[in-house]
Amino acid sequence: MKMSSQEFLQWGSKSITLLAMSGAGKTTLANKLPKEKWFHYSGDYRIGTKYLGEPILDNIKQQAMEVPFLKDLLLSDSIYICNNVSVDNLAPVSSFLGKIGDSNLGGLTLGEFKRRQALHHKAEIAAMYDVSEFIHKAESIYDYKHFINDAGGSVCELDDAAVLEHLAKHTLIIYIKTSPELNETIIERAKSSPKPLYYREAFLDKNLAEYMLENNFSDADNIPPDDFVCWIFPKLFKSRLPRYQAIADQYGYTLDACDVAKVNNDDDFIQLIAAAIERQTP
Repeated sequence: MKMSSQEFLQWGSKSITLLAMSGAGKTTLANKLPKEKWFHYSGDYRIGTKYLGEPILDNIKQQAMEVPFLKDLLLSDSIYICNNVSVDNLAPVSSFLGKIGDSNLGGLTLGEFKRRQALHHKAEIAAMYDVSEFIHKAESIYDYKHFINDAGGSVCELDDAAVLEHLAKHTLIIYIKTSPELNETIIERAKSSPKPLYYREAFLDKNLAEYMLENNFSDADNIPPDDFVCWIFPKLFKSRLPRYQAIADQYGYTLDACDVAKVNNDDDFIQLIAAAIERQTP
């Protein structure tokens, strides 16, 4: 939604969506807001608990069934398996997404990887549509005054205008823009610890073909999973930046990550947004 700085300051129950790459400070910022006043909605947590809960468990069980000792216990109902997704621990979601490549190195076939990517895409759309329901719940049931939607880094990849319009209708969209220096830090950090990621299929197909050509691979199922993630991450990161900016330009406002890092409490946050609205309103 668009509004004047005065309208924002007078908005009694503020609902805000934060957009940025992982590492830009979204979650750190959300954790600085008083828990008794701000309801923290994590898109990734909603994905892992509501929409990918069963596929995540199926994946874990499939791995466990390959261990004879665990297989016997599972088949006799002597043990059960559950995942422990939390706002601070999204590893089950990440491990489900997986990486393309050599199965001996923990990789997935291209077909299985794309199947999981499609499930995640559908789940992320559903989780973002749930925002409006949770805004209502947060206020009417739990008596929270304000609402923060810590959206996943791949929201800009959904290519679904209706989702963005839904978020813009119910929340003020704020993009946390990183500096070139922080961009390089995030990229280097990702390279040192390559993690599973979501890719738009067209982006994945184009860059996978390029990677295989550069490295003389004829079959995607043979590539080293971590090496590919390290190779593609800088390209993914840079491709997302203009997408975030386009969303902010159309539906919301932009904050500088350096300014966000200086926020100590919700008063600082509110004043920072009000100043950004003032500057960015024609």
